[in-house]
Amino acid sequence: MSEGTARPRLPIVVAGHVDHGKSTVVGRLLADTGSLPQGKLEQIRSFCERNSKPFEYAFLLDALKDEQSQGITIDFARIFFKTALRDYLIFDAPGHIEFLKNMVSGASHASAALLVVDAREGVRENTRRHGTMLSMLGVRQIAVLINKMDLVDWKEDVFRGLCEESAAFLAEVRITPAVFIPISGLEGVNIAGTAAQGGASGPMPWYRGPTLIEALDRFAADRPAADLPFRMPVQEVYKFTKLGDHRRIIAGTIDSGSIRAGDELVFYPSGKTARVATLEGFPASPAEPLGAGRAVGFTLSEQIYVRRGELAAKRSETAPKAATRFRASVFWLGKAPLQRGREYVVKLGSARVKAQLESVQRVLDASTLKALEGREDIGRHEVAECVFTLRSPIACDRAEDNVLTGRFVIVDGYEIRGGGLVLEALQDPRSRIREKVILRNIKWQKGLIPREQRETRHGQRASLVVVTGADDELRKAAARSLEAELYEEGRYVYFLGIGSVLYGVDADIRGTAANHEEDIRRLAEVANILLDCGLIVVVTASELCQSDWDVIRTAVEPERTFAVWLGRPLTTDLRADLDLQPAGASEAVDQITAFLQAQGVLPRD
Repeated sequence: MSEGTARPRLPIVVAGHVDHGKSTVVGRLLADTGSLPQGKLEQIRSFCERNSKPFEYAFLLDALKDEQSQGITIDFARIFFKTALRDYLIFDAPGHIEFLKNMVSGASHASAALLVVDAREGVRENTRRHGTMLSMLGVRQIAVLINKMDLVDWKEDVFRGLCEESAAFLAEVRITPAVFIPISGLEGVNIAGTAAQGGASGPMPWYRGPTLIEALDRFAADRPAADLPFRMPVQEVYKFTKLGDHRRIIAGTIDSGSIRAGDELVFYPSGKTARVATLEGFPASPAEPLGAGRAVGFTLSEQIYVRRGELAAKRSETAPKAATRFRASVFWLGKAPLQRGREYVVKLGSARVKAQLESVQRVLDASTLKALEGREDIGRHEVAECVFTLRSPIACDRAEDNVLTGRFVIVDGYEIRGGGLVLEALQDPRSRIREKVILRNIKWQKGLIPREQRETRHGQRASLVVVTGADDELRKAAARSLEAELYEEGRYVYFLGIGSVLYGVDADIRGTAANHEEDIRRLAEVANILLDCGLIVVVTASELCQSDWDVIRTAVEPERTFAVWLGRPLTTDLRADLDLQPAGASEAVDQITAFLQAQGVLPRD
């Protein structure tokens, strides 16, 4: 089959309370459809005989030694499976309460779910938690499997009662199941055979619905990923220098849409644009176009600086949002509560951004589904609608528009402690400026000589050095001396005093505190033009604060900006890159020059 006509694949998570038979159901499904590797079934049977244990189909999945000894699923297993219609990737998720975070890992990749309920025990605590998490993670296609019907004598009234109970709690989390199926994983009834297994010739003549395999084939994505706008999180950027190979290959896995050579891309949140020059592969270039689910590498028509964590989209399609605040639905798994004022990491696609909980709007107890008002934090196993503030902008979509780029996890320390869905991007103090910068970058009129080519000729990396502090005399003397010394060394450098901007491009708004942010934005825009010329730009500003610096770093690539504080200890909240108390301007210049060499702005001596 060619690259462009690959079979569709539907990722499914199998969830439910511990010991309700999830792994048995999937194991039986694989065995009855001949989907196991050759000899696997016999290997497990032999293992059970050697250890005097009854054979269980769950052992086909629970391959870890401690899982088999304890009889619980600890990690989630990935099972590749196919029918005549399409391919499946099934995640068997843990049901034990201690391993809910692993269930989130599985469900976060799923487009549909099977929720397994024990016919004897009914809906239990983790059934509710799993159902709530499925809703929170945007999984809406769900089949409820009433398992172990053989242990309740295949009674229809038991099945009907559990259907009502399951439907009622799922309705509370905004899920309407596609189907309810009475099954027996142990006996293999209504798993992979024909509907007759549960019909007149089977143990449940009252059931006329689909088998599990028929229900799976009836699942369909609300909208195929291939039909959604193109989205690809940048995973890595590779640059080759040997043998004259100067390609810079941007690599990642396509979440949605498709890509081909010639497509014009925009990278968010930076807003940088370029056309796809070539699609790269090994050992040969892949066939075009490449669609959702495919790993891809491509080169661009011009060299632009793209970082891991950015999101590639097509200029001709709906754009994602770039935001430092968003409202989200969150499920928390950490032992300690999710608290305001504490720093976490939000991981969305390939982006990792420091974040804080700004506010809690509503908490839902995942066990009782009771709404809790007036909360300041989110406890373990609770679901909440809340607002996050991020240290730097992240690109995302609303989960209802594209769950693949609207779904995230929360990391505390080195562990995933929760997951969530982006409900909407919110305005923040930098939103207006960020929107202007993205539009500027998209509309930028590019010349024939790119900045990288100018940098190579100049032997330097274009950068903005902002010298600030409370000592006016030292600050101005050091900044001017830095320009002079770099010029004498053959560098291409320009001193831009803030007064030159205030009385020039800012002449129409100068003099009011209300326009201070716009003053800083225009200063940054002038500096950005000079950086595009390949220059090192030295700017002076009196006692710059962090909000001013955030404006500058929004308008100018953050990796090209450096804040230097000179003189008396910091008097503002600025997070300076370099904090110096030199004896004079000459010493300050030496220290700044050494710093710029260490940052790769200047060549080392």
